[in-house]
Amino acid sequence: MFGSRTVVNMIARSAEDGADRRRFLKSAGLAGLGAVGASAVGLDRAVAAGGPSDVAILNFALNLEYLEAEFYSYAVSGHGLADKITTGRGGRGPVIGGREVHFKSAAIRRNAWEIAQDEKDHVRFLRGALGSATVARPRIDIKNSFTAAAQAAGLIGPGETFDPYANENNFLLAAFIFEDVGVTAYKGAAPLINNKTYLEAAAGILAVEAYHAATIRERLYDKGLRGAARKISAARDSLDGTSDLDQGIGSNMHTNIVPTDANGIAFSRSAAQVLNVVYLTPEQKRRGGFFPDGVNGSINTSG
Repeated sequence: MFGSRTVVNMIARSAEDGADRRRFLKSAGLAGLGAVGASAVGLDRAVAAGGPSDVAILNFALNLEYLEAEFYSYAVSGHGLADKITTGRGGRGPVIGGREVHFKSAAIRRNAWEIAQDEKDHVRFLRGALGSATVARPRIDIKNSFTAAAQAAGLIGPGETFDPYANENNFLLAAFIFEDVGVTAYKGAAPLINNKTYLEAAAGILAVEAYHAATIRERLYDKGLRGAARKISAARDSLDGTSDLDQGIGSNMHTNIVPTDANGIAFSRSAAQVLNVVYLTPEQKRRGGFFPDGVNGSINTSG
């Protein structure tokens, strides 16, 4: 849509300082057009109102991208991310679980493969943008956490297990847990980002996550998994506070592929609410669920 020179000019206009511009040009593969790589040291500036810095927000997003990228990578290929894109600040942990899904539908496999590539690209992009401030991949559980989530949602009973890799229906339900959370997380973070270059990048990732979420919701609807999706939605709602915002995928008569309010606007989650869902707890915690040792970075506590 835009030539490389146009992209350079757009980034140059929106960057708040030269170091931001150079890093984003480099991470976008445009460093050869006069840009020079730079470290992220000195760019972790706090928001004037005392909120989290832009770098802290992007590192929080990176933790979520690690989770999604590992889940989808294992599902489509049987292996996780390469070690070289999981290093950084904080404790680097292993991935518990994960294996290839034997998809019956070629279309769903194509969807899963595309999403996996996007999530890996998000990891690479954020790491490139953050430079030396990048956090490492924390310990991630994509095995036991799904059983806990399925039990909390009432999809299975006590003593039963939920294997997200057993078949494509289970895979879609597991993906549904992540995708809506990712969309609401990026929307909730957007007003907190000061740097226009970072904000533009976050908005671009938000758009991709929204496409992913709609794809998963549509596939679930077509497979008649409305009841299971409604239970997962209700479980997320029970974890992230008293408000009733989360929505299922529709009824027999109408789809609800895009969950919006009366104004056609998607809702937001704060970082604490997002961590409530991925830690699988309604309480204030610093670890649990999909992140047994917590996420890396200064934004790490659920609400």
